[in-house]
This record gives sequence, structure tokens and C-alpha cells, in this order.
Amino acid sequence: MNPHLLLSMIVKNEENRYLERVLTEYKTICDHIVIIDDGSTDRTIACCLDVLRHTSHQIIRNNTSLFTNEVALRKQQWEVATSFNPEWILTMDADERFETSFYHQIRHYTRCSEVDAFYFRMYDMWSATHYREDQYWSAHKIYRPFLVRYKKDIPYEWLTQPLHCGRFPTTIQSFSYQCLPYRMQHLGWSTLKDRCAKYERYKALDSDGKYGSLGQYESILDANPHLLEWEEDAIERASDSKCDRA
Repeated sequence: MNPHLLLSMIVKNEENRYLERVLTEYKTICDHIVIIDDGSTDRTIACCLDVLRHTSHQIIRNNTSLFTNEVALRKQQWEVATSFNPEWILTMDADERFETSFYHQIRHYTRCSEVDAFYFRMYDMWSATHYREDQYWSAHKIYRPFLVRYKKDIPYEWLTQPLHCGRFPTTIQSFSYQCLPYRMQHLGWSTLKDRCAKYERYKALDSDGKYGSLGQYESILDANPHLLEWEEDAIERASDSKCDRA
């Protein structure tokens, strides 16, 4: 039987970070989980196997990392996920989670026949309790797709650039969609170690700011950024009627 809801995730050296937490949450709502390990050198795969030992899953191991060519990695992720011919694909990174209320409601939305993509707001967490908001850090004001219906009989095209290419083919921008009020936390900025690693990556892969913003890259290491407190499940349901998409 084809999975109704499939989780697709890329991991690399996620030991002692957020992987165990997010997989523990996602395995309660997904029929199948597909993970691409992009050349981990730590116990990332062992962690996946431990958390998912009673969950339907598959782990693909890349012997050669595609980390410096994001579009190739995202294409691989999409091709592996769609090979299972799922009805819905939820594409998340290993440092992203929804607020708790979403996990109780997701099946309601995947039973919807009129909508082919669901969009959400993602908050860049600068600590366990606060997210960042300023001129460079306002991703949470824009809705982006994370959950899409798979249509096997149409061609899919990608934004072919090595960084910031998007996690889905650009084709899904033409899908019927709905913006949902459930928020996501992006935990990958929440420690100084994480921020320094991302800063070094962006400066190495995009030193001219061709694919992103040099101002944003430099702001990563700001000593006193403007932070706001995160309140779990403080859903602004009225905002569901307004959907500014990325």
C-alpha cells in the first residue's frame, strides 16, 4: 500500500542536536519516513535507527556528500520520496519542528481534496525560548510550502542553483494551496555553535551574495540581536485569511 503521508528528510552529522526530538514527533503522524544521510561521520544513522525501530522507514546513505550542491541533494530527496508514490509529502529538515497542536490536526488537512499544498510560517529560533526578528530575520512573516500532494503524471522543474534552491520543485507554486496558522520552529540557529557553522558555510559557498544576502550573512553573528519570546501553541488563527507567500 502506498503511504498516505510520507516524511522526507536530509540529515548530516545530527548527533546530539535535534534529530531525536523531531523524529520522535514526526513518527507519530507519518505512514513512512525516508531519510537521506548525506555522508555523516558521527552516530546520526544509529540515532535514526534507534528512534525509528518500530516505524516504517528507509535510510539512503550518500558515500559522497552533496552538501555543497543543494539543488542536487534536493532533487535526490524528491526522487527518492516520490518513488514510493505517496499521496502527501512532508519535507522537513532535521532541525525543524511544528508546534504541538499541529500534530493533532494534520490528518484533517491531508483528507482535504480541494487543496494540493499547505503553507506555514517558520520562526528562526535564536535560543530555546526566543526567536529573532529584524530587517534581515523575518522569515516568519512569509508562508512557505512544507506539505504537498504528489501528482505523479506531471513534469517537475527546479530552481537550479547550488544554494537556497528551495526544498520542492518550483512546479508546486502553481498548485492550489492553503495557509495554515500552525507555526514551525527552525532550531538550527539556536546556539552560537550552530550560527558560527552556518556563517562559515554561507561565506564559503556564496561569498558574493549571489544566492542570498551578504547583509544577512554578516548579521548572523550580531552580538545583541532583537529577540522575541516564543509561546508554544499561541496560534493566530485570524491570520489564516492572509497569506503572503515566499
